[in-house]
Amino acid sequence: MKVMVTGAAGMLGHALVPALRARGHDVLALDLAEADVTDAAALGRHARSFGPAWLAHLAAFTNVDVCESEPEKALLVNGTGTRNAARVAADVGAAVLAVSTDYVFDGMAVTPRREDDATAPVTAYGRSKLAGERAAREANPRHLIVRTAWLYGAGGRNFVDTILSLARAGEPLRIVEDQRGSPTLTVDLAGALATLMDRGERGTFHVTNSGDCTWHDLAVAACEEAGVPAQIGRLSTAELARPARRPAYSVLDTERYTLATGAAMPGWRDALRRYLAAADAIQGGVR
Repeated sequence: MKVMVTGAAGMLGHALVPALRARGHDVLALDLAEADVTDAAALGRHARSFGPAWLAHLAAFTNVDVCESEPEKALLVNGTGTRNAARVAADVGAAVLAVSTDYVFDGMAVTPRREDDATAPVTAYGRSKLAGERAAREANPRHLIVRTAWLYGAGGRNFVDTILSLARAGEPLRIVEDQRGSPTLTVDLAGALATLMDRGERGTFHVTNSGDCTWHDLAVAACEEAGVPAQIGRLSTAELARPARRPAYSVLDTERYTLATGAAMPGWRDALRRYLAAADAIQGGVR
């Protein structure tokens, strides 16, 4: 199967491209330098030349704080860019995968969000990603929308690496304790995306690692698993005072994914342990 991937140089693309190739798929990996998703004509040229069965649209403007000061850019990249990807896919007879986010919800729930729960984004980032979801549904009947949250992995800056770097440097740490979500390893998400694409699934799915914790819990677990001594204090979201409002509760219900595939997503702590073990192996065990 041929798969065209936008945003291939990003953290999720770093995991999805090799996951697809490992399954024997022919992958055209594109990033901003090869194809700006806001340029529909450029995307179209690549799609017509390659002839994909799937267009996996990963490219996005994901800096949630900058999105607050640049909402037009967020909407252009995340909304119009997704519409372009979905239309281009439809034009060549391909299905489109669009990756979305928990930020399409208001973050005020107390139980895991299901795919059919009402959306109510409260940030520019969330509104732009919801616009992208709607655009994908309108532009291509063969759409697969996957919402995820709290991503980390190789190939980009992430919370786990940042915490460990600061802890090893002896920096004092205070981490937010009143936001709850499901830390999700990009390798695990990529495998789930590839499975959904292989099965030809359509519609909206929630996919994260299973279980949930706070950012403070994740920081403590990362240091414990890596064997890095650290004193980690607690911080409230209000004290952090970031431009974009953070969801207090980001947990997504992944039951639909399990029912469709017969596979449960691995637990977040297991995923964290595997991520750190892989990093150790790459670095020759030197941390």
